[in-house]
Parts: sequence; structure tokens; C-alpha cells
Amino acid sequence: MDKLIDISSITRVQLRYPKPETPVPIIIIGAGGIVRDAHLPAYTEAGLEVFAIVNRTISKAKALAETFNVPRVFATIQEAVSIAPKDVIYDMALMPAQYMEILKHLPDESTVLIQKPMGETLQEAQELLALCRKKRLKAAINCQLRYAPYVHIARQMIQKGLLGDIYDMEVRLTTYTPWEIFPHVAVNKRLEILYHSIHYMDLIRSFLGEPDSIISKTFGHPDKPFSSTRTTTVFSYGKNKRAVINTNHDHNFGPDQQESFIKWEGTQGVIKAKMGLLLNYPKGTSDAFDYYLANDPTKAGWQKLNIQESWFPDAFRNIMFALQRFKEGSDSILTNHVEDVFHTMELVEAAYQSDKLDGHHIPTGNII
Repeated sequence: MDKLIDISSITRVQLRYPKPETPVPIIIIGAGGIVRDAHLPAYTEAGLEVFAIVNRTISKAKALAETFNVPRVFATIQEAVSIAPKDVIYDMALMPAQYMEILKHLPDESTVLIQKPMGETLQEAQELLALCRKKRLKAAINCQLRYAPYVHIARQMIQKGLLGDIYDMEVRLTTYTPWEIFPHVAVNKRLEILYHSIHYMDLIRSFLGEPDSIISKTFGHPDKPFSSTRTTTVFSYGKNKRAVINTNHDHNFGPDQQESFIKWEGTQGVIKAKMGLLLNYPKGTSDAFDYYLANDPTKAGWQKLNIQESWFPDAFRNIMFALQRFKEGSDSILTNHVEDVFHTMELVEAAYQSDKLDGHHIPTGNII
């Protein structure tokens, strides 16, 4: 049984997402930094078999295969599919422009994990969704923040009613992101919302559902070539509930005043999780998990939880466990299924519409 953590005098939660009963091999498509830093370390630690790595620059695949003891490398998806086991999961760690071509070559009814975002535009997301339906794929989008250990624990606490009714959710980021280390991403005309704030938009949806409307405005920096590096987005959920995302990737003044956190506030308690990965980036710092439960007399005041796992790489293990459990039938719901994450893409589109209209309210019904 996975480790249980005491939260209150009567409540315990799981540290990790449950393992699949019968794990199947994984074929990773892509050999970039995120595969090196997250996918492969997570799968290795979890004891999951990586059958092969596919990458058109075969030397990069070979280097990773040697480091992580992966037995096979291929230059094309066709080669990998030709000898793939019947039960396998395809893990696509690619840029959106490559998604459709790869998906077309996968066998019908395959199980596939697709890197976020679900496309560069809502139209691309619609085309991807249509192809997944046509091929009857069990397809998920790799929105790993939903599965980060501190988020997994917060979700269990909220589901158990420890925070009461959630009326406020906030994500704040004040840090420095050297976008130039992501050259394929940094040149995008849709940068901050599509490639970063989307994590938080998807996370908020997963807790609060679809908002009535959103307001969003994204900004560049006077001395940088990037299209956008700071964004504010407000989600409206009626009179008494809201969510807000504030991101600033330009705070290059040392780590002392940097911030990176998610906060859930309810009528009976609050959780604040520090995302250390994004502080002093790319080096990172430690995470923190603080919570206050108003109705637990045995733990008065603010409490600290030492989780000892983080977004990278542990969320990648959790999300793969979830997909494998869905594939084998142990779980009947896959929360990051393409059918669900398509609605995140609708909110991204609404955010860009709001920005174009100089921060006007965009009712989500106009998009969805």
C-alpha cells in the first residue's frame, strides 16, 4: 500500500496515485529535455518498462537510452509500431505541430499520452479531438500539475470536506524564466498563456469546474523579444467564488522575493502549496505545503506537511499510473482525457479573446 499521511486527528491521505494492477510498457516519442528530466526518471523510479524511444534525431534517442537502460531506439514511429507489443502506451513528448502526423500512424484504439498544450489554437485542438474520436484512442493530455504530489494531497483534503466550501483559488508566480532555453517554445506568438498559464487554468477547472466568464490580459517585456511574459487572468464563478492567476516571469532580481504558490481557501480551512520547481529557475528550490483547519482542535493554527516529492518528476509517475489504470479498467474516469482538456483549450481561447479586447469579460458560453 502506498504511504498514508496524517492530515488531521481523523483523516489520512495517500501520498501517491495508486499503481496500475498490470503495468504495460511505454514507447516514448521525443527525446528532449522534459523526457530526460521528468518522463524517464519518473518511469524508472516507478519500475515502469520503457520499451523504446522514438526520435528523428536518432543520436539523442540513443544517448537517453544508454543513460536510462532503454533497450530500443527508432527514428520513426512506423518502425516502433511495427514491433510494438499489443499492450503498450505511446507517450508523445513533442511540439503541437507534430501531433497529428504521429497520431495518424498509431494503431486504432491505442492508448496515448499527449504533451500539452492540445494544439496552438482551438481549431488545432478540435482537429486533434476529432482524430482521437475517429481512431477510438484512449487519449490523455499530459496536464501533469493536476497530478503533482501537493495537488494530489490538496484534492483529497478538499474531497473529504476539510476546507468546507472553496470560495477562492489563487495561483501566483513572481520569478525569472529564461525562455531562451526553450527555443522551440520561446518564438511562439502565443507564449505565456498557451505554454505556462494553461497549467493553472487546467488546474482551476479541475477543482472548480467551468467559470461563467474570464478576464485576461497578457504582457511582454520592454527589453525582451518574447510575445508575452506576464499574465493576469480572473475566473468568475458567480457572486461568492473566484479564481485568479498572476504570473510574472521577468523578476530577475535574485531569489529572495520570488513567489510561486497555489492557494485554496474555503469556509473551514486553507491550503498553500509552494511550487519550488519554478523558483530560482531552472535550479529550483524545495516545495512547501502549509494548511490551516479551523475545525480540528488537535492541530491549532497553521500546520506544515513534509511531502518529499515534487511536480518534477513525481507528477509524471502519477499521471502515467492514472492512464494505465484507465486502460486496464481499474479506474472508470480519466480526468485528463482529451474530451475534458479540450475545455481547457476553450478557456485558453477565451483568454486570448479577452486580451485582444483589452481585458473585457468573455462569457465562456461564447466559446464552449
